[in-house]
Amino acid sequence: MAKTNGGVVPSSDRSNLIPFSSRLKEGRALALDVWTIFSAVNLPADCINLGQGYMNFAPPKWVTDAAEAALNTVAPNHYSHPRGRIRLREAIKGFYGPQFNRDLDVESEILVTSGANEGQYSVFTAFLEQGDEVIMFEPFFDQYLPSVTFNGGKPVYVPLHPPKDSLTKPTSDDWTIDIDELRRAITPRAKMIIVNTPHNPVGKVFTKAELKAIAAIAEEFNLLVMADEVYDCLVFDGKEHVRIANLPGMWDRTVTVGSAGKAFAATGWRIGWLIGPKSIIQPTLAASTRIVFCSNSPLQEAAASGLELAREKKFFETQLSEYAERRDILTKAFDDLGLKYTHPEGSYFILLDISQVDFPENYPFPDSVLGRGRDFRACWFIANEIGVSSIPVSEFYCEEHANIGEAYARFAFCKDVDTLRRAAERFQALQIYLK
Repeated sequence: MAKTNGGVVPSSDRSNLIPFSSRLKEGRALALDVWTIFSAVNLPADCINLGQGYMNFAPPKWVTDAAEAALNTVAPNHYSHPRGRIRLREAIKGFYGPQFNRDLDVESEILVTSGANEGQYSVFTAFLEQGDEVIMFEPFFDQYLPSVTFNGGKPVYVPLHPPKDSLTKPTSDDWTIDIDELRRAITPRAKMIIVNTPHNPVGKVFTKAELKAIAAIAEEFNLLVMADEVYDCLVFDGKEHVRIANLPGMWDRTVTVGSAGKAFAATGWRIGWLIGPKSIIQPTLAASTRIVFCSNSPLQEAAASGLELAREKKFFETQLSEYAERRDILTKAFDDLGLKYTHPEGSYFILLDISQVDFPENYPFPDSVLGRGRDFRACWFIANEIGVSSIPVSEFYCEEHANIGEAYARFAFCKDVDTLRRAAERFQALQIYLK
């Protein structure tokens, strides 16, 4: 700045007067994120979006009817209790109580949140001190990282080990945990561990044996367990969804995360919930109240209706069958091409091995893709030349382990059957680009 008799004259550049917080950089929040790079505006207009995990079909009509009824009633258009509307808490108790083998207390063991993500964020706010470490299995849901670092936490990464090359038909169960490696990652600063099952993006449904081993470590080192189970309604092939909170001694240290968006094809509603002991829910309520105060009131009523009527309508059984059909459309397309992929036993994502995709190195890639992993270039090439978008999996890893993810692209099958069939037809054009 230049000095004058009148004081300080600011320079002409006023674009960065106030420095931003370092936590934005630590949480990779400032980097051009993968969702922006592979958004519809950057891809061909007719590109089929199998990248982002939102549905292109409506929620069930009986659920949207309940939303409309709530909008036409006075009370649901105003603030709900920060714990959540009582009807939804009662519905969560009725639906999930038997699954936890507990008579859930709607006043102290259930918290409605503004989507599962805000619920998780509030847990971090409530329990992390500066420098506390959070164990995250890789690949990880990308929101975990900024949510941890924004709250003073330090992520510690433990990779799931991908299937052996010798496996020709790997499943998500072939992505394995090295328990000794997990144990070595624990330090005196470890505070929490995140267990995402069914897993995004692998589709892994953690086995009881794996969860028991994780639970033993959590007990030994006194860790809080965040069980991210938002895909609990999408478990295929007769696999058992085991809730880690149900294992001996684990209820007292586990918070389980759920989502109406995933359950009822309503991701934009931003209605989630947490289930756990009072010792976890009450501090989290204190944080959530100051972050959002309360969640969307009329859509809480609709989510309640969904849970209340789900059994009567056999909704989740029917939905699971529909998703299995969608999954099979994509896997058949990959089988026809002779491409290796991870057969998902949960969630609505398929990891395709893209190491055989041979694209020209001089292809006109944008700067946002250059300098990133090979999977970024492969996914960009497939989106532009084949007309189907996906998400490069190295985005879900730390820099040290990103090479593991570079072999894969994540395709979402939470789309209608016609869209998936059109995508399957387009995939056949990939044949000429395979090594």
